[in-house]
Amino acid sequence: MKLRYASVVAGLVASGAIGLVLTARAAEPTQTVKPAISPEASAALEKMGKALSSKEFSFKAQTIRVYQDEDGQPLHIFHMMKVDARRPDRLAVHVTGDDGSTELLYDGKTVAVVGADERKYASIAAPNTIEGTLDEVSDRLGTDFPLADFLAPTPAKAFLAGVTTGKELKPVTIDGVSCRHFFFTQSPGMELELWLENTEQALPRRLIVTYRLLPGQPNFIAEFSDWNLNAHLADAAFTFQPAAGSTKIELEPAGAGRNK
Repeated sequence: MKLRYASVVAGLVASGAIGLVLTARAAEPTQTVKPAISPEASAALEKMGKALSSKEFSFKAQTIRVYQDEDGQPLHIFHMMKVDARRPDRLAVHVTGDDGSTELLYDGKTVAVVGADERKYASIAAPNTIEGTLDEVSDRLGTDFPLADFLAPTPAKAFLAGVTTGKELKPVTIDGVSCRHFFFTQSPGMELELWLENTEQALPRRLIVTYRLLPGQPNFIAEFSDWNLNAHLADAAFTFQPAAGSTKIELEPAGAGRNK
């Protein structure tokens, strides 16, 4: 999993850039040993990956970012996210939360990030895949979409990228649904907990990412719901039309965000 530092931004920030429940990219881990992932964990992730390979799907997620402020106090930021995806080249993400509302709309040619509350937006030419487009947005804004692994062409492989250990824990029940609980580690100092529904599809139900080496050991929490793997999404769901009176924000050149 391409893990991220949990400094989530939503809406428009003072600098004029637009964020979308995005997180700054951490250094990619260097894997020097063969991953020690249990057969049960590997098999469950393969089931998840097969289910999430659907051409068209949607889901909702309530996310919580827990971080340490300048006084060392733990603070929490809540967001509700609705995601619609049509592989290989359509994506719509709608976010509302404590710090405003934001949208990302990708129609196969252009991606727009919209700060609805401030009536500002950024729009750029996009690659012809969801994965490439999220990388482009990351490059231009210096940020990442924290749930991008679940949208990758091979979700299980994306999730396990950089993971060094993985095992299954005791099962739990979440909102009346039986779920399997898994724990993974990723160097340096990253921990992942993933709950998958105890079904053949093994859909994600909860994800917690903890950053042990960062001040306050911040984490990112996502609670998933309303999975629809047979969605029929119209082109209009991914098309952006600027509202009257909106202002376009010019983004930095590609590569500038990552070098900060």
